[in-house]
Amino acid sequence: MFSSSPAFALPPPACRAAVTALLFFFCSAVNADTLSLKSFKDDLFAYPATLSSDGNGAYTVIDYREMRDINQRDEVPEKRVHAQYTDTSVRKVQQDLLLKTDAGDVRHVAVGKTQGAGIIVLYLHGQGGSRKQGVDDFTFGGNFNRIKNLMAGNGGLYLSPDFPDFGDKGAAQVAALIDHYAEQSPGAKIFVACGSMGGALCWKLAGRKDTGGRINGLLLLGSLWDESFFASPAFKRRVPVFFGQGSHDVVFPVANQEAFFRSILAKSKTYPTRFVRFETGTHGTPIRMADWRGTLNWMLSKAP
Repeated sequence: MFSSSPAFALPPPACRAAVTALLFFFCSAVNADTLSLKSFKDDLFAYPATLSSDGNGAYTVIDYREMRDINQRDEVPEKRVHAQYTDTSVRKVQQDLLLKTDAGDVRHVAVGKTQGAGIIVLYLHGQGGSRKQGVDDFTFGGNFNRIKNLMAGNGGLYLSPDFPDFGDKGAAQVAALIDHYAEQSPGAKIFVACGSMGGALCWKLAGRKDTGGRINGLLLLGSLWDESFFASPAFKRRVPVFFGQGSHDVVFPVANQEAFFRSILAKSKTYPTRFVRFETGTHGTPIRMADWRGTLNWMLSKAP
């Protein structure tokens, strides 16, 4: 007959309870580290029908229609969305600020928590834009109002800055802005969205040692491509990249951006990147139609 071994004996109930509590605490702490944004008007901002998609959802073609997605959605087409798409009470936590940095003064609008934020999202405008574009509640189908509410409602911070150009000086000022708010919210994941020509700054930030080693995701909205990305700190860290592009974009042709997207996957089949093509959409369509919550939640799950 074999004798009982203490090594295989069940612990007393009190010990088992303590172990269970410890495991629960540990699992809760792990889960708490992965932020997931709560809904804000998801039904209104959901993508229209999917025309096609590859097996893993990395490349998706969306059924975009101007008559439905602009004319029916907007009270005044391209100028004022219908009221149900917005909640302007978020303006209570919106500030127009000036940050003095070694790279120059940076005027910017901040929405949400300027300290202790869990997530920070920046929007960098394109040619002819300003910090005001990224906080306009009524243009682009209310999509900027949505990101403002998503950040304010999820303990985050949304930033829309001015910058002098799309070159090194502009990149230095945006980097200084990121550095400042990252210090105020050291635990925050940082995502940079770039509209149109603003994409030049996205790629420059990815290539800098400071921001390339700090940012957690890039969103290119009707924007451009840059093969220098492959040598960047951000690429080496496998920072998630989202592309939204209209199929009828005459400024930055969709075929070029799709080719760049596929070149990322050619470098690494498992690289976290997604491409959403809005069929018949034009240059500004991705800014209007991109699903902020879905995209950011995916990025949060993949962020380095």
